[in-house]
Amino acid sequence: MRERIAAIVRKVPEQVRGMFDGLRLQTGALPEIPAPPQMQRQGQLDLGLPVATPNPEAVARHARTEALKRHARAVDAVFTAQDQGQQATPEQHRELADARKAFEAVRPHGWRDAEAAYANDPSLAADAARGRVNRAIRALQTETEVRTNPRSRADRFVQRWQELDTMSTVQYQAGDMSGHKATRAAMGDMAKSLMRDPQLESLLANRKHELGIMMNSGRSLGAELAFNHGIDIGRGRGLGL
Repeated sequence: MRERIAAIVRKVPEQVRGMFDGLRLQTGALPEIPAPPQMQRQGQLDLGLPVATPNPEAVARHARTEALKRHARAVDAVFTAQDQGQQATPEQHRELADARKAFEAVRPHGWRDAEAAYANDPSLAADAARGRVNRAIRALQTETEVRTNPRSRADRFVQRWQELDTMSTVQYQAGDMSGHKATRAAMGDMAKSLMRDPQLESLLANRKHELGIMMNSGRSLGAELAFNHGIDIGRGRGLGL
């Protein structure tokens, strides 16, 4: 019998036998290979089993986060160009406009609130552009509260003005004229913004003392701020197209 088996084996071509050299076949049932997700879902439907559906709120939250990150990347690109003393390119302006539209579609006023936060702290945009969105989200929510609550807006204006006024004085005394100039430009932007915001100007009418205005000259509040603090109503860092 052994001689017959050996003779049969010798008749099998060497290349065929080599294909199976070292292969160990396991006895018993073969392991089950999982079906692709779409086939699993179809199988569940065929069996009448419940199929998990995406959570609408989770989907919406993901869309808002992605829009936030895209917008932050566009803003950070513009800020980086400005920091390098350059103008943003037309492509960067177009991407910013498109990112604003995409953000607006999933969160109305979201890009405006985000840019208000980034203007106060540009590092928020840099972080969000790289996927670190937690700080940016908290700042955006704060800006939303300020935008929708008039009294909060007035409080924010007074707080920010006082901070900049103090910073300007410290920079001047330290001889940091570049920083002093930038701070004064930011104060000029704030004064100018009141000309476009009669509601906020009205809310601040009884808080002039907190803004450093000791006498009423009959000017508008924005012009009064500029006059009393000796600043030009100019343009600071911005994202206007």
